[in-house]
Amino acid sequence: MEVIVRLFATLRDLLPENKKMETIEIKTGSTVNDVAKYYNISPEASLIIKVNGRHAARDTVLEDGDRVGIFPPVGGG
Repeated sequence: MEVIVRLFATLRDLLPENKKMETIEIKTGSTVNDVAKYYNISPEASLIIKVNGRHAARDTVLEDGDRVGIFPPVGGG
């Protein structure tokens, strides 16, 4: 199955050059954590995750055509 992945802020560097998003092929039953592994994002990394525009967790099971957004924690002041 295919999912559309957008990585934000410092994670964007993990996408192919000049891309804001990409479609990847993953196995049926895969989770957001599997997508994180695909990009070599540390399992200990604190992430903000959205699937189809809604907050999600690393163990969220994905479906064909889902849109996954992964953000590093954001700080500011």
